Amino acid sequence: MPQPISPQQKEKRRSRRAKIAKPVRVRPSDPKDEHFEDQPISVNASKDGIYFVSRLANYYKGMRVFVTFPFTSAHDPMNCEYVAEVLRVEPQAAGKTGVAIHLLMTMNYGGGKPSSPGPRA
Repeated sequence: MPQPISPQQKEKRRSRRAKIAKPVRVRPSDPKDEHFEDQPISVNASKDGIYFVSRLANYYKGMRVFVTFPFTSAHDPMNCEYVAEVLRVEPQAAGKTGVAIHLLMTMNYGGGKPSSPGPRA
């Protein structure tokens, strides 16, 4: 007989994740954090978040970041930039770091809930 799911085991995500490998640009939004620009490839994404693996160890839980997803170039007018928060940082093999971020709001359309970070038509 299956065991009931405990409150600690419940899924916290509000939307399903899709495996999607797209370029991401991540920069710290708080001036107290040392500046860096990271350009990892996403592992998966949902309408509210992105998971990627980085070679940088700059991330910490609660960190606020600017995220451009998908990222093509710094001068692409179609880039969609978000304010996001780091929810989880996981050590990976070979000194890499898995980072889960929650998209808080888009910078492109005057604020509000993030629009879907999926591919543009």
